[in-house]
Amino acid sequence: MDQWKASKESVKAYDLYMRHQRDGGRLQTESILRSRVDLGCALEIGPGPGYEGLEWLMETEDTTLIGLDISEEMVALARKNARDYGLEKRAEYRVGDAGKIPYAKGRFDAVFSINSLHEWAQPIKVFDEIERVLRPGGKYLICDLRRDMNPLIKYFSILCRSRTQKEIRNGFICSVDASYTLQETTDLLAETKLEGWKAEQSSQNIIISGRKEYNAFSAAYAAPARMMPLLLRT
Repeated sequence: MDQWKASKESVKAYDLYMRHQRDGGRLQTESILRSRVDLGCALEIGPGPGYEGLEWLMETEDTTLIGLDISEEMVALARKNARDYGLEKRAEYRVGDAGKIPYAKGRFDAVFSINSLHEWAQPIKVFDEIERVLRPGGKYLICDLRRDMNPLIKYFSILCRSRTQKEIRNGFICSVDASYTLQETTDLLAETKLEGWKAEQSSQNIIISGRKEYNAFSAAYAAPARMMPLLLRT
């Protein structure tokens, strides 16, 4: 996570802010579901306090989630929030570097990440790792802020955050300034091993979605039992 989230006080502030985002219906849960990331075992990169993934679990059935975050404080908080949701048996959080995802090839049915792309020190490595750990046919969604959002929208977003802690407002500004434009994103993706990607933009966000390619017959022939319903659906 960003350095501004490192202290215990700022971690608590960010948790409260994200809880307000959740209660106000401003999380990206619907975007994740619209991308058809809604089955099997998903990897969430940079879950922070965990609300995005936990809400995703609440909206899906027979799913599990593994969250990977570089911050020990955020991982501890996400574990607590999973217990509060009653989802500790379906959600696992661990400290780790997304540039070296500590799981085997084809481990996950889906990967998603919300508002963390701008924090990746080596984004090409992370995208290559996403490709590696996805099963054939697995889907992914990466959503982040866009640096060139409309200045009026940026100003309004900052104004809305002026009622929260100063560090949250400053963190938002730093995140926007560190984020990518659509052209920069497509240039970056062109250098990766990630398959089937599509990059687009909304008024505030860059959205990367897609599916790892596979040969349906050979994938089905080699697939473990847990993958069969997913292969039939995709």
